[in-house]
Amino acid sequence: MSLGNLAGLYEAQGNYVEAGSLYQRSLVIMEKVLGPEHPNVALNLNNLAVLYQTQGKYAEAEPLYQRALAIMEKALGAEHPSLAPMLKGLADIARAQGNYAEAEPLYQRSLTLIERAFGPEHPNVAKVLDSYAALLRETGRDDGAAEMEDRANAIRAKVE
Repeated sequence: MSLGNLAGLYEAQGNYVEAGSLYQRSLVIMEKVLGPEHPNVALNLNNLAVLYQTQGKYAEAEPLYQRALAIMEKALGAEHPSLAPMLKGLADIARAQGNYAEAEPLYQRSLTLIERAFGPEHPNVAKVLDSYAALLRETGRDDGAAEMEDRANAIRAKVE
């Protein structure tokens, strides 16, 4: 089992301290072996960012998401669907901090990348729609939020 997999297991169990330690160890090793700009380094950065975000450690998560996004954009191009989780993570952090104008285009870009790559009914589309709908509700755009929520629910109903 890799350090990243073990970290994910600890994370799923709620053992965030151990998970963070293993993600950090894995990151150091990957950077030494693969180089700091390798896409696998970006994925590890993303995993660590998600862990920090889950704990409300936005100041620690945001630069990790930004670095992961920059690496993936350079390696795979600005239109690759692998960027979508990092964009959503950045949008979620911005929304949680009340930076709605910053969050909205990130949600839009994440949604576009996923829909373009996997189609409008992919389960990951529903995840972004839920978060985007929350932003719309928080900014008083209830009609748009309701449309997104309905669409997300319809996607989930087809998958279940």
